[in-house]
Amino acid sequence: MPFEAPLLPGILIRRYKRFLADILLDDGRELVLHCPNTGSMKNCAQPGSRVWVDIQNKPGRKLPGTWELVEVAPGQLACIHSARANRVMAAALKAGLIPPLAGFAVQRPEVKLPEGLSRFDFLLSEPGECVVEVKSVTLALGDGLGAFPDAVSLRGQKHLLELIEVVASGRRACLLFCVMHSAITHVRPADEIDPVYGACLREAAAAGVEIIAWSIKPTPAGLQVLGQLPVNLSPARADRC
Repeated sequence: MPFEAPLLPGILIRRYKRFLADILLDDGRELVLHCPNTGSMKNCAQPGSRVWVDIQNKPGRKLPGTWELVEVAPGQLACIHSARANRVMAAALKAGLIPPLAGFAVQRPEVKLPEGLSRFDFLLSEPGECVVEVKSVTLALGDGLGAFPDAVSLRGQKHLLELIEVVASGRRACLLFCVMHSAITHVRPADEIDPVYGACLREAAAAGVEIIAWSIKPTPAGLQVLGQLPVNLSPARADRC
């Protein structure tokens, strides 16, 4: 999945107010750009990091571009644009690149179910139905380990409890971790950051919600779909949702 336009390299000066980043481009321009990530971006927003950005001076835009990638360690890249997770997963699902979720004829994005639950990322149907919620993983803890979330996520907890309701209604439900960090080889819940989320994730798995993780390789040229990664759901100390 290539980027819409060539990315420009630069250096991160700072990220602030959640959605803003000061970036010094290699061509000498210092710009305030959009930071498209609502999380803490733990380990992905170190000042001085090498970054790649999308500069598009479109009419009506308040900022001239968007921060896309960061080099978190030599040769290790992460895509911090969290909305990219849904876009690349949509393309991968359509192309049948995620075997556990292949074989559906219809793919609908941003679906709100009749029961009045949250809006979910995808509803796959024909044959049957499968509700899919995608979460972007960029928090690397070392030795190939990735974790989610990178900050307390009340919304994420709510999604898991509602996915349990989906399974109880007779549908399939899947929590799909989209791992957009080149150094992550396996994933677990970040119990040290949000123990309630970890407990909810284990409860969801026990109730029949499918928990899978898929590796996406970020490069300045685009995002490449790789393959499935292991998810470790070993119990933590505080294991009640």
